[in-house]
Amino acid sequence: MLDSAKIGRFIVEKRKRLGLTQQQLADRLNVSFQAVSKWENGTTFPNIEILKDLATVLDVSVDEILAGSEKEADGLSYSKAGIDITYTDTIKKEMAKSLETKDRRVLNGLGPFASLYDIKFPEIQDPVLVLKSEEPGSKQKLAMEYGYTESICHDMINHLVNDIVVMGAKPLAVLDTIVCGNAEKDTIKTLVKGVSDACRENECSLVGGETSIQPLVVDSGVYVLTSSIAGIVERSKVIDGSAIREGDAVLAIASNGLHTNGYSLVRLLMDKMPQIKLDKIDGSTFIEQIMKPHTPYYKAIKELFPQEVIHGMAHITGGGIEGNLCRVIPEGLCAEIDLSAIRILNLFKYIRDNGNISDEEMLRTFNCGVGFIVVTSQKDKASVMKYIGKTYDCYEIGTVKQGDRKIAFTNRLNWL
Repeated sequence: MLDSAKIGRFIVEKRKRLGLTQQQLADRLNVSFQAVSKWENGTTFPNIEILKDLATVLDVSVDEILAGSEKEADGLSYSKAGIDITYTDTIKKEMAKSLETKDRRVLNGLGPFASLYDIKFPEIQDPVLVLKSEEPGSKQKLAMEYGYTESICHDMINHLVNDIVVMGAKPLAVLDTIVCGNAEKDTIKTLVKGVSDACRENECSLVGGETSIQPLVVDSGVYVLTSSIAGIVERSKVIDGSAIREGDAVLAIASNGLHTNGYSLVRLLMDKMPQIKLDKIDGSTFIEQIMKPHTPYYKAIKELFPQEVIHGMAHITGGGIEGNLCRVIPEGLCAEIDLSAIRILNLFKYIRDNGNISDEEMLRTFNCGVGFIVVTSQKDKASVMKYIGKTYDCYEIGTVKQGDRKIAFTNRLNWL
């Protein structure tokens, strides 16, 4: 049990040793001096929200405040290594709120050693799990720098879900990992909330994960994110490109920007031309444009899966159209892409012009406006485009032909 009188005496001792008045301590914590007085008199405890800041100002740990005494100077502790167990426990309690779900398949919450998920699907006779891990790349560095903490979580989950739905999978459950140098409660809370919200938007559940505080490995203020997903699909309904035939249409679904690829090149451009950060493109600043969350495609295509009109799909990430569409084109066939048909976003035109980047490099590094590709028959292409077009711009960019090269480009990108 906490001893309020002992805690109060400890706070008084540490405050006076630092030469601070009650008002000065209150000012640093952005609280009233009456609050400080009540702590020191043992009338009330500092609340959880203020404990970490109070410990920082007094140059002690949260554990020491709650114990009302300093740990032995010559003894090692987790707190002295930079990890405060009491404080991290309060963070876990905050996480529990974001992990709440109405998904009855999630059988437990935060606390157990692992997450339990019910995978009985009576409607699926021969279920196959679809598994994938993802991280948002160097975009997360810009996100932390420019205040897009929650947004980067949507990038990560949207990218992750897109990667499994290309196989016709229904997303089920996500596990996330946050590695950091020090655990800032508000940042952790925002990250977990962002991941949880993104999961709900993609009709899956955040069921657990790991927050790893590594003060001697990762710099303070640095957060590294990654996540893994499990999806499910009927074995006979897996979409892997094997149904693609000569004559099929190749349809593009528009991206909203860079998504999560090409940021190392963009950061190099920003280093060389820092003034571009506030340049306006289509009414938004350059930073606002490049930090738009990765487009989620699942809801726009899921109703097409049972109709069996999709022969193959590709999520256009690093490597561009050629590096991703080739994964689903069968041997002996070639997806001939008309580059002049691609509706290039103004953001990519801006990057190309200011970076003096070749068309080949643009196509290899960026999606150039094509975030997702669907291959379907000529008979079904009109209905597929109409359905997807309710959510995103969808249009034809090529045809499947016989050939030894899986991808062939014709014409040139139209930058006008």
